[in-house]
Amino acid sequence: MTTSVPAHLDWLLDQLLARTPHSRHALLLSSDGLKICHTPELSVDKADQLAAIAAGIQSLSHGASVEFGDGRSGVRQSMTEFYGGILFIVEAGLGAHIAVVADAEADAGLIGHNMSELVEQLGEHLSAAPRGPRP
Repeated sequence: MTTSVPAHLDWLLDQLLARTPHSRHALLLSSDGLKICHTPELSVDKADQLAAIAAGIQSLSHGASVEFGDGRSGVRQSMTEFYGGILFIVEAGLGAHIAVVADAEADAGLIGHNMSELVEQLGEHLSAAPRGPRP
């Protein structure tokens, strides 16, 4: 995986959580399920697990978009509500996504808005080229 990520991205993910009540964790991941960076409350193992889950959800959502969307075959965002929390995932540049885990009482609109603002703020810095074949 090749990344184009500014060194201060961890801090920006922390800021996303700070201005988003009831959010617990934030993660930047590649579309193939590799974590790029994450907030410190998320252990390395849990970050790996969340990256794999988020990539899988986005992949399934992409399949739904291809079959049932308007022909552009893209996924702007995904939300999974589970007992005790909500997982939000947004596209964040070419081959990258941001995932946020929040408490069940979180304001979904605010979380989506704050995630979109972060994506707009960082633009092309949030991209992860897919892994190529190994030599």
